[in-house]
Amino acid sequence: MTRSVLRYVPHRIVQHPDTDVTFEAECLHCQWKAQPSPEGEAVDVECMSHTARSNHRGFRRVCVSFAMVVRAE
Repeated sequence: MTRSVLRYVPHRIVQHPDTDVTFEAECLHCQWKAQPSPEGEAVDVECMSHTARSNHRGFRRVCVSFAMVVRAE
């Protein structure tokens, strides 16, 4: 019979240090998409400009980030 020793190591999830958060948006009524940006306000302004031109008021907004699991210290 083989015996094993189990060790539990706590982990946590963190944002990947070499990446930024990216904000994106797309219109729910047509094929329009905002230019992805690290600044959410810039994407919001693009959405409002699209609404002014088209009267489309619904958008799908996405915040993309990359994460890593690391050992908790």
